[in-house]
Amino acid sequence: MKTFTIQTLGCKVNQYESQQIRQHLEAFGLNHADHSSAPDLVVVNSCCVTATASAKSRQAVRRFASRYPAQTHIILTGCLAAAPGDELKNLSDHSILFVPDKNNLPAVLSRLLDPAVGDTQSFLSKTLSPDKIKNKNPLQGHQTPEKLALLSRYAGQCRAFLKIQDGCDAFCSYCIIPQIRTQVCHKDVKIVLTEAQNLVQAGHKEIVLSGIFLGAYGQITARRKYWDPQKRNALADLLEQLTGIAGLERIRLSSLEPADVTDRLLEVFAKYPVIMPHLHLPLQSGSPAVLRKMCRQDTLDEYFEVVAKANAVLDRPAITTDIIVGFPGETEEDFQQTMTVAKQVGFAKIHVFSFSPRKNTPAAKMPGRATPAAIHDRSTQLQELDKQLQELFRRRFERQKVRVLVESLRPLQGRCERYFMVDLGRLPNAAKLRRGDVVETILTA
Repeated sequence: MKTFTIQTLGCKVNQYESQQIRQHLEAFGLNHADHSSAPDLVVVNSCCVTATASAKSRQAVRRFASRYPAQTHIILTGCLAAAPGDELKNLSDHSILFVPDKNNLPAVLSRLLDPAVGDTQSFLSKTLSPDKIKNKNPLQGHQTPEKLALLSRYAGQCRAFLKIQDGCDAFCSYCIIPQIRTQVCHKDVKIVLTEAQNLVQAGHKEIVLSGIFLGAYGQITARRKYWDPQKRNALADLLEQLTGIAGLERIRLSSLEPADVTDRLLEVFAKYPVIMPHLHLPLQSGSPAVLRKMCRQDTLDEYFEVVAKANAVLDRPAITTDIIVGFPGETEEDFQQTMTVAKQVGFAKIHVFSFSPRKNTPAAKMPGRATPAAIHDRSTQLQELDKQLQELFRRRFERQKVRVLVESLRPLQGRCERYFMVDLGRLPNAAKLRRGDVVETILTA
């Protein structure tokens, strides 16, 4: 076995874990396959957070199974491999190795790559049979620490995602993840610092701290009413220690729930310029009635309070968000409340998601689902508002100096401190710039 390819679907955590898999395979001497030949090994690191994501993950497996010869090994791992119910049944006709728990991957890969380790097929048939993982949650009660090695580099990207937290048990009514990534856990501070240093030494100037419920770093649950108050600022404390890493020029947090933004966290943000003034705070809806149906832990008043604090402590921070349109029971009045809230907050970016029922979640069974036409119309309105708000936010920095991490050469552009993209093509030294450089420029219209 000499070559491999990895197909990654889903979030920053999945992308980080695919980097771990890549590193493990390269340590065995495998090379990434080019497009001219079939790889010896395919790993599909799947997502199933929505019905669409689940379908795309299954399609990827079928595509590889039909495209490549029988001797190509195909591994399905990630969230779909751990999904409850019968979502894997249509894949049982293919010669797929199912690895629902990523902590089993090193053992599986070792047996595939080094037959001397033991009887590969016997091992796989005993532990990874689709029949054994169907209709149950294979991660339930799993306590084994992560076995894939820390990253030494983040291939293919200027910004490196660094997973520091995993798992969620908050059970928002639309979300399947608490049934899949059930163990709420986090990395030790020393391990995070070591991995961050590795990434900086590899040339990454920006690190994005990521997790399934990032604000629960230091806790054993995502439900705040059960949090240990003495560890309430574990994330802020970690963030402050990361600022001391030489060569690390930019730190971001991937996503936080509003109540995760403590006074201490904002103090750390304000104290250290290396931490970018950008907070991604999912709103999901501007209607209190819809938020209750979603079983969100934060109220609308709490959201406004956190945004007000952030604006008071930080210099024009970028507040970005996620909003779900067409949740069951959402009326036109509810949607207009969302539009009003978006204007009041002045979001720098809105990620708009049209609701689609996710099997095995409470929301899938809720009455009052909006029509596809209504969802499309509301999504269009919100997307148009998003464009307007992005432009208004950007204009607040015209003719001011911004620092940009070069992410693309064609076109030549990158993200500034507040996350929006900046065109760098007019810089005098544009031809000399490389991906990963951090440059200063005056923002123009």
